[in-house]
Amino acid sequence: MPVRNRFAELLPEITEWRRDFHTHPELLFDTHRTSGIVEAKLREFGCDDVVTGLGRTGVVGVIKGRKTGSGKVIGLRADMDALPIVEDTGLPYASQTKGKMHACGHDGHTAMLLGAAKYLSETRNFDGTVVVIFQPAEEGGGGGREMVNDGLMEKFGIQEVYGMHNWPGMPVGSFAIRPGAFFAATDVFEIDIEGRGGHGAKPNECIDPIVAASQIVTALQTIASRNADPVEQVVVSVTSFQSEGDAFNVIPPRVRLRGTVRTLNEEVHDLAETRLTEICELTAKAMGCTAKVHYNRNYPVMVNSEEQTEFAAEVARNVAGACADAPLVMGGEDFAFLLNARPGAYILVGNGDTAGVHHPKYNFTDEAIPAGCSWWAGVAEMRMPAT
Repeated sequence: MPVRNRFAELLPEITEWRRDFHTHPELLFDTHRTSGIVEAKLREFGCDDVVTGLGRTGVVGVIKGRKTGSGKVIGLRADMDALPIVEDTGLPYASQTKGKMHACGHDGHTAMLLGAAKYLSETRNFDGTVVVIFQPAEEGGGGGREMVNDGLMEKFGIQEVYGMHNWPGMPVGSFAIRPGAFFAATDVFEIDIEGRGGHGAKPNECIDPIVAASQIVTALQTIASRNADPVEQVVVSVTSFQSEGDAFNVIPPRVRLRGTVRTLNEEVHDLAETRLTEICELTAKAMGCTAKVHYNRNYPVMVNSEEQTEFAAEVARNVAGACADAPLVMGGEDFAFLLNARPGAYILVGNGDTAGVHHPKYNFTDEAIPAGCSWWAGVAEMRMPAT
């Protein structure tokens, strides 16, 4: 089952969809144009049912096989949202919306799953039901969580679920995957540090929150270097340092720090939150300030199921001839919410030598489309064979 000829035939059409999505990026749950196009195409393809409104702007299509006696139901998911980034590619189909860009390839994911849906609707060469899931708000909004909370799995009887992400640096159309923990939990924090402001020439009359905040930034790095087991993965990054005012001679009364914590298991997850809170509060107190920590557990660790991972790799080997072992990724992925609800697997497809995701010069490689579509179709046909 190599790359299917049908997808080579469909490549110009799927590429046209992809580039249209790229030109008109939408953020988070505001994927109204994209969702509308997806809905219209699924109806045009002849899906047995098309449902909108799950996860606010999510779209779901149901495709029944020539046989359904197996009773199997498999979900295939793509994300639709873009990022708040100013595009710097110079492409003829570059974003026409200033400050918004498909810098992570969700335009390609959506187009590939649409291509697979068209093929599966035409052929229906499987025994069971395929549920194609088009999800908003992967980039920080938790659209996967919203769709699961809206009853995605129960409404459609989904038993297993599969996802895919393009990956710069891998050969175009190649695949990689790993079982178990794959993408990290992605927590975010805000720390409000309060002292007593005053004139920069009289620091003795102030309680300087800048100095306290600086000590905290440095001390937070000891969570990884001195608290966590050295063989475990944990990243603590302070990414914003803000104070009130910008005068050269004024010590401000308050400072706000923002950042992210990335972990791959629950024990380290708990440790990082506990130590971050203690370090902030006690370091601030030692400097005469107070610190209030606002810690939000955002996306959980994304964990691939063992059996479904091996199956996903088998499909990839049938399409591309091989499937590599993927590295651990400290980035987050809200497909984790779907995998917490049902067994399944998430795979990487090569995007070639391009800029990294979330970069202003990133672009999805259209030549990867046939391989990606073939993998989606293979998941349905090999997991639910019609013979």
